[in-house]
Amino acid sequence: MPRALPALFVLLFGLAAAPDAEAVECRDVDQGSNRYTVCEANAESDELRLFLYDEEGQPYGQFGNVAQKLDQQGKTLVFAMNAGMYHSDRAPVGYYAEPDKVVQNLIPNAGPGNFGMLPNGVFCIGQNRADVIETLRFSETRPACEYATQSGPMLVIEGELHPRFLPDSDSRYVRNGVGTSADGKRVVFAISRNRVTFHEFGSLFRDMLDLPNALYFDGNISRLYAPDFGRNDAGFAMGPIVGIATTNGE
Repeated sequence: MPRALPALFVLLFGLAAAPDAEAVECRDVDQGSNRYTVCEANAESDELRLFLYDEEGQPYGQFGNVAQKLDQQGKTLVFAMNAGMYHSDRAPVGYYAEPDKVVQNLIPNAGPGNFGMLPNGVFCIGQNRADVIETLRFSETRPACEYATQSGPMLVIEGELHPRFLPDSDSRYVRNGVGTSADGKRVVFAISRNRVTFHEFGSLFRDMLDLPNALYFDGNISRLYAPDFGRNDAGFAMGPIVGIATTNGE
């Protein structure tokens, strides 16, 4: 019996550590001739939040700055991705909110560029759930969001691709975005590993990932931080960043 105790302790310790180890799961997938990296989280159990400015009001800008700040708090950044379009000073183009603070008001009207290609939407992180919500619906319902970032265009709207996406488009970029399940528990982030069209990217969320709503974050500057998956993309400073943290020692 005594010889069995170490193995039992290892098993119990492994079970206790499992939730942090599985905070986010990344994998490479192919759809047709296109290649993607997909990272899936659980909004009910994962510490999912947005990052923009530090305590001094300076943009975090880089994944490393977010990771350093979390480390000072006894936490580890296990996943991050750029999370919405931004101006040259890193300020968000669209609606951006953190607990008890709205940094940028909602923009409901059409405008230039991809952001203004209506319908666009809001990624809303609430209590134990996260949702991608079309902007006008968001304006009408005003759901409770601890964090929120507006971007555009919507990729998938209630199971349908954005009406302006063209199957034969020649506009191709490395793109990233997020989709959510109807119950708000399943959150799937994706970044293409080759240049893709909006139609192809939206089809990934709708047809392969089976998600009813998905939102485009950005293109060309799209970046992913997933160290356990071997990704820590470098580049110019970013605006809004979405991340998942785990608590050290748990």
